Amino acid sequence: MRIDAHQHFWLMRNRKGQWPPPDLADIHRDFMPRDLEPTLRSCGIGGTVLVQSLPTLDDTDFMLELADQHSFILGVVGWVDLKSSDASADIARLAAHPKLKSLRPMLQDIPDPDWIDDPHLDPAIAAMKEADLRFDALVMPQHLRALTAFAKRHPDLSIVIDHGAKPRIATGEIRQWRESMAGLATLPNVHCKLSGLLTEAGERRDAASIMPYAGTLLELFGPERLIWGSDWPVLRLAGDYGDWFAMCQTLVPVSHHDMVFGANASRFYKLDVSHHEQEA
Repeated sequence: MRIDAHQHFWLMRNRKGQWPPPDLADIHRDFMPRDLEPTLRSCGIGGTVLVQSLPTLDDTDFMLELADQHSFILGVVGWVDLKSSDASADIARLAAHPKLKSLRPMLQDIPDPDWIDDPHLDPAIAAMKEADLRFDALVMPQHLRALTAFAKRHPDLSIVIDHGAKPRIATGEIRQWRESMAGLATLPNVHCKLSGLLTEAGERRDAASIMPYAGTLLELFGPERLIWGSDWPVLRLAGDYGDWFAMCQTLVPVSHHDMVFGANASRFYKLDVSHHEQEA
């Protein structure tokens, strides 16, 4: 099965004062399952992982309700305030839902780049491990040092780096990003998503410009720890779903397609794909 391991849904009425702003007209509207399902069918994608886009428990509950209503949503990446005194209880409550697979603090929006490298998170991380949850790291290059320390402190926590840590493709910077990612890739509990690169590319959105970054991720993490995602509808700011999927299929050798475009997501998030395979 082909799986999109990173997409979002939202209702603008739930996002007052929150991103996206009105000037991002392509994504400043509601996006719900009916908007994505035709595209999934046309691309031959059988299931998705729905990822949080607001730092609220209400947003996670909203996503889990959608997962109850739409079988193609195989898993949900939610949000909990990991430094809250209620974090462990919140995690236990949400994890009672079988489709909650991971949690994602919005590290890119937290002013302190070292926020994640803090022992105060340990009780929440222990609760995540107890619930067999994964950790999605929404980071940028400046967060990679702290993320490396966090990943080393929790070697039994499965971590995936969203969007390749958002390399600065638009300016062509690659060396420092590559060095930091190479250190993370040596840790066997760390995976990475081949997603979100187009929106970091500025005017350099062609395959030749994306290839050095996608190729670096494939080289460092190997075909066993690289997971494809669309980042739809944010992707709409930079390109078309089908075009991004097709580009990635050319960037990844055909021999690795089954892993990168499906099997790795299923294994990492422990997705239940049996029902869908029977339908197919």
